[in-house]
Amino acid sequence: MAEKASKAMSLLKLAEERASLKKKLEEGKQKQQLDSVPYLPKDCVSNILIRLPLESLQRSRFVCKPWYSIINSRTFVHDNLQRAEKVLIFLSPFNLVSRWSDKDSVFRENTNTFSVEAKIFDLKSVHVLHRPLIDSSSKYAIRYMMLADGKITIGEFNATCLGKIRATCDGLIVIDNKLKKGELVIMNPVTRELGLLPLGTIYPSHEESFALVNCTQGYKLIHLFRDESQFIGCEVLRIGERSWRVIDGPCFGLLKWFGYEPVFAIGALHWVPEIDHSEYIVSMTIDDEKFYKTELPKVGRFNDRIMEVSGCLCFVAHEEMNEISIWLLESLFGEWKKIYTIGVGCIRDLIPLYFPKFKWEIYFMDKDGSVFVFDFEKEQMRKVVIKKEIFPIHQSAYTIHVNSLVSWAIIESGHDNIDS
Repeated sequence: MAEKASKAMSLLKLAEERASLKKKLEEGKQKQQLDSVPYLPKDCVSNILIRLPLESLQRSRFVCKPWYSIINSRTFVHDNLQRAEKVLIFLSPFNLVSRWSDKDSVFRENTNTFSVEAKIFDLKSVHVLHRPLIDSSSKYAIRYMMLADGKITIGEFNATCLGKIRATCDGLIVIDNKLKKGELVIMNPVTRELGLLPLGTIYPSHEESFALVNCTQGYKLIHLFRDESQFIGCEVLRIGERSWRVIDGPCFGLLKWFGYEPVFAIGALHWVPEIDHSEYIVSMTIDDEKFYKTELPKVGRFNDRIMEVSGCLCFVAHEEMNEISIWLLESLFGEWKKIYTIGVGCIRDLIPLYFPKFKWEIYFMDKDGSVFVFDFEKEQMRKVVIKKEIFPIHQSAYTIHVNSLVSWAIIESGHDNIDS
């Protein structure tokens, strides 16, 4: 018996040694794969992959483990974000999309279509038999529009939702969860990562404003709302935390409406307080969460806008004689400087859309949906030729966005922040 027991112990020890050796060999092989790809250093592979479009990157991450590690690394995600150009994200109702005659513009739902509501059911572990049927006519296709080189291209996320887009930042979007009143979800439509956010204060959508920003503490969601006493309340949610924090809002009467989306620039969020004849903007610094009144260089009118350009705050204002002036504010407590006056091709009804990241241009939209672009180097205003079917939604339904691989979970897990 003792001899048999000794042999059994020897065999067990031998098996453990072989298992340990096998594990070490596998770990060494994995480390070797991560350190280099055959024939090319990792930095070289990263430099090649960073130039691929997002659709190709999404597929390339599953080619092999080294590529997956490279594409999911914090450095690669940051570099990809820096190279991403601005686009306009929007929602297309299914019943509207189906009437479009342009075959390249028609959204077709398929087995690979990502449903925000289906993902919410999965996160909440709702059994398939207990999920309510969703009428397809109430769905929206999440899409984006690229404006470049005088052309307009409609892009697809192949994703659907029921709710409204409330805020965007670094490729992340915040959407209403129509399955539960007042609940919001955050997602990246490119990677299809999605998470539920805790309930905050519930108010009618026309009496509130949301903004998502990236700061030193991570991603913050700012919620302004007008209460029954007409005071503006404010609450802040750090993405990853379980509850909102209430902070002091702007002074009574300072912010009179929430018609325009807030703009993030020079370390603060900025709101236009009135639909017309605004003499100032309301600013909130992101790090210390304080509100300030920032005077405009001239009275803002209905078609004037504030926007971000190269990290600075820009005020685009219509002048007399069909001119448009460009004002720049480089710091919150600095002075406005007029940097340019557009004197050719101006139309009084032109509404500024945005400045591209990599070209010294500005896009405008006319009240009939026509798009114009002014080239500062050529001093030329030109109309972007588009089909009317491709532009079925009013300008206010579009939101500035970038397509990226960013994940809020990187910050939640304690990694360094991704500054944009």
